[in-house]
Amino acid sequence: MHGVYFGGFRRLPMFTDSPPASARPPAFHLLLVEDNDSILDVMRDILEAEGYRVSCAANGREALTAFEREVPDLIVSDVMMPHLDGFGLLKAVRARPDGVAVPFLFLSARTEQSATSQARLLGADDYLFKPFDPDELTLAVRAKLERRRLVELFDTRAAHLQTVTMLANAIEARDKYTRGHVERVKHYAHALAHALDWSADALAILEFGALLHDIGKIVVPRDLLNKSSSLLHDEWNLLRQHPETGAKMLEGVDHLRPAVPYVLYHHERWDGRGYPTGLAGFAIPREGRLLALADTFDAMTSDRPYRKALSKEEALVEIRKGVGTQFDPAMAEVFVRVREEDQSGSAP
Repeated sequence: MHGVYFGGFRRLPMFTDSPPASARPPAFHLLLVEDNDSILDVMRDILEAEGYRVSCAANGREALTAFEREVPDLIVSDVMMPHLDGFGLLKAVRARPDGVAVPFLFLSARTEQSATSQARLLGADDYLFKPFDPDELTLAVRAKLERRRLVELFDTRAAHLQTVTMLANAIEARDKYTRGHVERVKHYAHALAHALDWSADALAILEFGALLHDIGKIVVPRDLLNKSSSLLHDEWNLLRQHPETGAKMLEGVDHLRPAVPYVLYHHERWDGRGYPTGLAGFAIPREGRLLALADTFDAMTSDRPYRKALSKEEALVEIRKGVGTQFDPAMAEVFVRVREEDQSGSAP
C-alpha cells in the first residue's frame, strides 16, 4: 500500500510496482479539476504513471472550456473551487448530451453527509476524501472506466444484434420451410454452450454466429430453397456453397468476423464426411461442432418439403445414433441431456 498524500507537504514517489507497459490500460483521457497546484501535480503524476492521458483545470469554469474542446473519458474534480465549484461543474456536465455518460469522481476534503448526498443526487459516480491514498484513486478510476467500457460495449452489441437479427430474418423469409429456424437454433446452441460453461464473451459471439449461420443462402435462388422435390446434382452443389459464401461475407465486417467459424463449419461431421472442408474430430472448431447439433436437431424437428417433422424424442434418438460419426461425442451427450431436461421441465 502506498503512502497517504496529506495535501501539499510532499510529492509521492512514483510506484515501484506499476504494471508493465503491455498490461497498462489504454490511453484514456482524464480531466483533473483542482485549485491546489500541489495536489493537482500529484494526481497528474499518479495517473500519468498509470498510462492515462491527463488534462488539468484549476476550477469548474476552466474545466467546462476544456470539456468543450475535447470530451474526456472521466473527470476527477474537487468540490470547493473559485468561479464554479465541483457541484456546479457536475450539473453543467450532466446537462450536456455528451456529458451524461462521462464518469465523474469527486475528490474533496468535505466529508459531511450533506456533501456526499448532494453529489449522489447530481449523478456523481464516486466520492473520495482528502487526504487520499493513491491506490484508492487509481482503483476508482480503473473501475469507473471499465464500467463505462462495458456499458458502451453492451450498447454497441445491442445495436449490432438488432441489425443482425433483421438481416437473418430477411434471409430466412426467402425459404418458406425454415421460418423461425435461426431463433430456435440460437436457443438450442446457447443452452448447450451454457451447459458446457462457455464464457460470457463466447456466448455473445455465439448469438451472432447462430443468427447468421445460413447467411450464405442469400445467393441461392429462392425457387431452389423452396423446391419440394429432390435436388439435382448441380443444385445440391450450389446449396453446399453457402457456408463458404457466408464466411466470405462476414470476413469483411470487423465485429462479425469472430462468428465466421459458426458459418463456415456447421455442416462438418465428426467423421470427416461433412462439407465444405471435410475436417474431422477436434480439427473442426468447437463452434462448428456445437452448431451442427443445434442446426440438425431443429432441421429434424421441423417440417421440410421432402418429409414431415420428427418428434423431439425421435430427433434425440437420431442424435444418439450420430454420436462419433456425425457429432462430437462429448457435446452430443450434453446436448441430449439438456434437451431432455428442457422437455421434462427440469432445465434451469
